[in-house]
Amino acid sequence: MAELNPLFRELALILVTAGVITVIFKWLKQPLVLGYIVAGFFIGPHFPWFPIIKGDENLTLWSEIGIVFLMFALGLEFSIKKLKKVGGTGAITAFTELALMFLIGNVVGRILGFSTMEGVFLGCMLSISSTTIIIKSFDDLKLKQQKFTSTVTGVLVVEDLIAVLLLVILGTLSVSKTFDGGQLGMKMLMLGFFLIVWFTFGIFLIPTFLRWMRRFMTEEILCIVAVGLCFGMVVLADAAGFSTALGAFVMGAILAETIEADVIHRVVTPIKNLFGAVFFVSVGMLVDPAVLAKYWLPVLVIALTVVLFKSLSATLGVVLSGRPLRTAMQSGFCFCQIGEFSFIIAGLGLSYGVIRGELYPIIVSVSIITTFVTPYMIKAGLPAYEFLWPRLPLRWREGLERYASQSKSSEPGLSVRQFMKKQFSSIVIYGVISVALLLLSMLLLKPLLNKIFVTSEGMPSIWGNLVGLAVTISVMAPFLWALALKNLNRQKVKDLLEEYRYSQAVVVPVILLRYFLVILLLGIAIGRYISLAFGIILVLAIFMFIVVRFSGKVNGFYKHIETRFLTNFNSRQAQTSFKIPPSMEHQFSMERVGVTQFSKYVGVTLLESGFRQNYGVNVVSIERGERVIDLPPKETVVMPLDRLTVIGTEEQISRFRSDLEVEPSILIRDHSDNELNIYRYVVVDTGPLVGKTLSHSDFQQRHHGMIIAIQRDTDYIVNPPASTVFQNGDIVWFVSPDEISLRKFIDDD
Repeated sequence: MAELNPLFRELALILVTAGVITVIFKWLKQPLVLGYIVAGFFIGPHFPWFPIIKGDENLTLWSEIGIVFLMFALGLEFSIKKLKKVGGTGAITAFTELALMFLIGNVVGRILGFSTMEGVFLGCMLSISSTTIIIKSFDDLKLKQQKFTSTVTGVLVVEDLIAVLLLVILGTLSVSKTFDGGQLGMKMLMLGFFLIVWFTFGIFLIPTFLRWMRRFMTEEILCIVAVGLCFGMVVLADAAGFSTALGAFVMGAILAETIEADVIHRVVTPIKNLFGAVFFVSVGMLVDPAVLAKYWLPVLVIALTVVLFKSLSATLGVVLSGRPLRTAMQSGFCFCQIGEFSFIIAGLGLSYGVIRGELYPIIVSVSIITTFVTPYMIKAGLPAYEFLWPRLPLRWREGLERYASQSKSSEPGLSVRQFMKKQFSSIVIYGVISVALLLLSMLLLKPLLNKIFVTSEGMPSIWGNLVGLAVTISVMAPFLWALALKNLNRQKVKDLLEEYRYSQAVVVPVILLRYFLVILLLGIAIGRYISLAFGIILVLAIFMFIVVRFSGKVNGFYKHIETRFLTNFNSRQAQTSFKIPPSMEHQFSMERVGVTQFSKYVGVTLLESGFRQNYGVNVVSIERGERVIDLPPKETVVMPLDRLTVIGTEEQISRFRSDLEVEPSILIRDHSDNELNIYRYVVVDTGPLVGKTLSHSDFQQRHHGMIIAIQRDTDYIVNPPASTVFQNGDIVWFVSPDEISLRKFIDDD
């Protein structure tokens, strides 16, 4: 018999230990993520009284898969629309936190005697929070639907993008000891380019594919397809030079815009929990008490710096972004830890030999300590606000409220600023799509055609180039049209030039820039298939011909593509009863809330529930199986598995959700105590049952029992019908919750 692969023993040890420890932590009412870390310490190399995991490579692979699923689930819960909504807040908060923590980390490093380069690396390590730890803590504390969590998630996404750029900067600094702004700029352009391409093509293609396969869909197939798409995007992100976590998040965000998102999240959650547990156990295995004993002072100083100053800097960033102090403190207190990116940055410094070896275990120890603190800091955010707010001077409170309200206001009407925003948005989006299509043509289509169309001498044929050029321009045409003319209404441009002074200095150049980019891209496409000189002449002729002859058809083709894209992008939102106007989006939200069988409102009518009085929400529709009840009457009874579409503020819906999506206090209940008793009764001639039918005997009402079978000779009548007539000698088997004395039972009869 072949020897068992060590991976099975390691996985068994990980999951059994994690299961036992997390049960204890659940009993102690502590976050499960801490239980995973403790379990990892027990089975790690630094705890000698327990079996030790030795397969580092296998464990690393499992933990990386855990990160992928955690980020994929995060993307499913945080759609592109939410990312756009908190994008400004996320950017301002992330950059504020990054700048302050970089400076503070440098100062702390110099105080502890670190070199200049070590101080730079330490500042970067302290700047990036742990997405996985925060999201897992939200799960454990049941906070995912709170208003401030969307702000936190937006900041985490921006931080992960910044972390990718930090790796480029630190790698350049480590090798050349100089800052290469050109390489950083190129990396940022690449990141923006790939994000636009992935989201655009993903939103256009994936919902269409899912819509086509919906008639064949089962939960099993949907799970396989969703996980396959996730890992496909992971591979693409890695090939483009970005983190696998970013790829998983992007695919989750794309699928979040589909109507299958809720089902995908449900079927993927068990997989996420399994691999996520392995990841957190692997973090716990890094705990080394010897490091804590030897470097206790730097570990303590850095840990206190992270918990205190990261929370304060993140809070300041959220306030600067225009959010109320309550939201700012609840959000800021979440950023009190460092995580996986800090390990990567430390490993990068070690590989280049620019930091000392002991800095890595110090950072790991700090990460473990701050991970333990995170759930308690998250819970402390609201009490800290309630303690601080009444004690602030009145002038400060009025100033904070005024600043938050002013940040929500927007300038109405037509303006140069709004015009320029639309123009650059069109240039970036349609320019990137056109470049992506051109690259696909050069990298895939042209080599394929060169193999198909060859001359007798083995050289590429001119016919292959002409076919490739025709296909390329045809595919690019609608996006080139949008790049040249989208958001360029002649009357609006004329009004803008007349209304605003000096607007010609910016309006005319940006319009000319759009035309120039179209001509440039066409010229490159033609030049790649034919000679460049001929291409320039040809592109001008094609451009003028299209403008004069086919602009209407190209416009119509583009409108068809845009309509399909917007339909896919809004498909999930279209499932709601109606669309909230943009002017009211900051005041109200409309969400679906599922009713579990454990909710106290099951079996209660809408009138009796008091949803509007108790929570401030209105139920606008109920989805029950394949039936949708719009504007349900007050007499409608709430049933298990109903999906209620409700409208209200985010805080109101969050409180409402917590009372409808109730989880059982005990998942599995033991009914082995036999609450029902089974009895055997023989029908005799002198008894009252002989000759009566089951329905006329009134057996269930009289004796509080249910007949389950009648034994007649050697035959059994299981679940006898109501018309069954009792005969002499029948043996009646019945169940009852009462303790029945058969003698008393016979006497009663």
